[in-house]
Amino acid sequence: MIHHPDFDLTPSAALVAAANTAARAIPPLFPLTSSVAVNPYLGQSGDTLAMTAARLGRVAGAPVTPPRDWYLARIADGRISDDDLAGALAASPDAHPVTLAMLKAAVRQPALQQRALPSVAQLAAEASGIDWPAIVNDRFSAWAAGHFDKGQALWTTAPGTSAYAAWRSFASRDLTPEIAGLSGFAALVASAPATAAEALAMATFRLGLPDAAMETAFHATLMSLGGWSQYARYDLWQAELAGGTDSAVTDLLVIRLLWDVALLRQYNEMIGSAWADSVAAHAQPLRPTSDQVIDVILQEASERAAQRDMTAAFAEPCFTAPQNRPTLQAAFCIDVRSEVFRRALESVDPGIQTIGFAGFFGVFVEHHPFASDVAEARLPVLLNPTLKSSARSPHAGAEYAARIAARAKRAWGRFKLAAVSSFAFVEATGPIYAGKLVRDALGLGPSHLPRDPAPQLSPGLDTAQKLASAEMVLRAMSMTDGFARVVLLAGHGANVTNNPHASALHCGACGGYSGEVNARLLTALLNDPEVRHGLPARGITIPGDTLFVAGLHDTTTDDVLVYSGDHPSTGHSKDLADLTRWLAAAGVMARGERSLRLPRAKGGRDIAQRSRNWAEMRPEWGLAGCRAFIAAPRHRTGAQNLGGRAFLHSYDWRQDTSFGVLELILTAPVVVASWISLQYYGSTVAPAVFGGGNKLLHNVTGGIGVVEGNGGLLRTGLPWQSVHDGAGLAHEPLRLSVIIEAPQDAINDILSRHNAVKSLFDNRWLHLFTLDDAGQMQGRYVGGLNWAQGDRIPTTQAN
Repeated sequence: MIHHPDFDLTPSAALVAAANTAARAIPPLFPLTSSVAVNPYLGQSGDTLAMTAARLGRVAGAPVTPPRDWYLARIADGRISDDDLAGALAASPDAHPVTLAMLKAAVRQPALQQRALPSVAQLAAEASGIDWPAIVNDRFSAWAAGHFDKGQALWTTAPGTSAYAAWRSFASRDLTPEIAGLSGFAALVASAPATAAEALAMATFRLGLPDAAMETAFHATLMSLGGWSQYARYDLWQAELAGGTDSAVTDLLVIRLLWDVALLRQYNEMIGSAWADSVAAHAQPLRPTSDQVIDVILQEASERAAQRDMTAAFAEPCFTAPQNRPTLQAAFCIDVRSEVFRRALESVDPGIQTIGFAGFFGVFVEHHPFASDVAEARLPVLLNPTLKSSARSPHAGAEYAARIAARAKRAWGRFKLAAVSSFAFVEATGPIYAGKLVRDALGLGPSHLPRDPAPQLSPGLDTAQKLASAEMVLRAMSMTDGFARVVLLAGHGANVTNNPHASALHCGACGGYSGEVNARLLTALLNDPEVRHGLPARGITIPGDTLFVAGLHDTTTDDVLVYSGDHPSTGHSKDLADLTRWLAAAGVMARGERSLRLPRAKGGRDIAQRSRNWAEMRPEWGLAGCRAFIAAPRHRTGAQNLGGRAFLHSYDWRQDTSFGVLELILTAPVVVASWISLQYYGSTVAPAVFGGGNKLLHNVTGGIGVVEGNGGLLRTGLPWQSVHDGAGLAHEPLRLSVIIEAPQDAINDILSRHNAVKSLFDNRWLHLFTLDDAGQMQGRYVGGLNWAQGDRIPTTQAN
């Protein structure tokens, strides 16, 4: 055991617990190749929104609600009614001596924004006039970009070393801090304890942090590192998903604390007292301010207004489902963008039936694309893959040729960026790129929808496994009879150009990849003769003339690529021709509807060109505007225009005798949808902390994420252009309303067995409602497995 003259370097249990708690208060940042939406409040799901406001205000100065003038405008134009305000007041779990009149008066006054407690670096900057936070961020990012690099850098740090060890090697030789004025920094790093745990104990002692102050002080320290701490949290997330662990995020905590140790040593006489005040404030219990409580009540009122709109939609007569055999069944992802296309497709022919299901189609697969050794986890990030697949060409030599071409492309890219050749590259080869630049600037380039050979499971499934998988998926889709001659299974993806965040527009249920692989694998399973022969014994009979085909819905252009060549059938030539015609007609209508929201779009004809334009910052809106998740039979929503704002999951609880499907919906698709909703929410209300910044300034770093300009901290969340149209918000920041047609007792039973999901509803990160037998919104979940029975949400305003 190493001892220090002043104190024991052995970290206490309280110290270790505080560091681990702070690490898990940080949301993970998934890399750009698979940048699924992440709930930025993931570490606060056990708290209410008001308590989260207190926490994030203390550690980052981050608001959790829009400014009050946003609510004032909605009260003034009647979108938020007195009933909404009164209901929010009555339902508030936080103590508030506020009346309706006081609330309406408060909304006219700007709230006092809580400022983050100052760090040592901020206090040192105020005392010295040197921008120490910027210097720390610059030097930290210079090291982190190389350490965490995923193939972009030409020179990287030695692999296999811990983050703390790698940083000590870098920082003990980095003279920049001392040139900037921080004396003896390299020597301090070199003499620091050899292990991160001992260094944490030393730093905590030097900074004078008592046990009571550690949790939020550590949280604030990690928040100050922006996306780097979140990427390290991703490493921990992945390790724990595989049953292991990772120390990167706590290593980063130690690294950043050592900077503060050095700064406090140098400026102690000037800032010691102010830092002691900050430490004392960190030790105080968290309590929301009265302004924060009022803002949360206003937020609840705005959500009740949106729920009133949904209630009115459900009050409309239900869609009448066709009684005869459908002319087509088309299953799409529950993604809100599919709602627009599904509605358009159903209008083309009255016999068309659409289905909503999570876009990974129940196929938990790790996939190797054609001519690639990269393993892609095409399933929700909450789960582990159970299957492996790969795309292989039947043509001899095709894969070898593709690999050679890919290596040549990578070599050419390295040549362009290399230390010497990069200087002469533009002058020597610039004219060659003139045609490409003109083509790309005018949006005339080709589309790049995935056309790999059909994926195949490796190893394949035996008959029993095939039957179990097929039955599970069909029952989860509430699709056990009434099959059409053609059943389309359509995954989705986004075809965009020059967009580092392209994967954020792909399928969240497919791990940030497009969904055609999962759809093609399921299609092969459901067309398998062994499966068709064995399913009747399990209560599901698929007619002999039913053909399953896979497709890919390009959400940017509303084109659908059908992989009809995977399972050719001459007997279905006319059916497939009709399918192509119907999809084309639906695409025209969907593009026309989407163009109404997109800035500068003059009509549906502009949409395809926008997707190929490398200068277009808003090729589509993604999931901006999402506000509801609905799990019910399609006829409950088929007559309503939900405006591309609702996740639609087909579900018939009467076929779900054990409520296993309901459990799957609540614990997987609902959670994924909540991550999406809350990412858009956080990027809108706190863009400086949880947003991706300005697309115009983005530079990709390490193949992981983006920075603004030529350096600084890694940015997280969605770019501002993804939630704002230049004049106003394109996303209305509302917590998601989950609406399910199922017995409340069944829902309670599931929530009682899944505390993490229950916590999302109990603390109102999600709202929960049930539909009654007439398809009307009735039951409102009020927490603690309790419901407001018979509480029909009013459909009219009462100002």
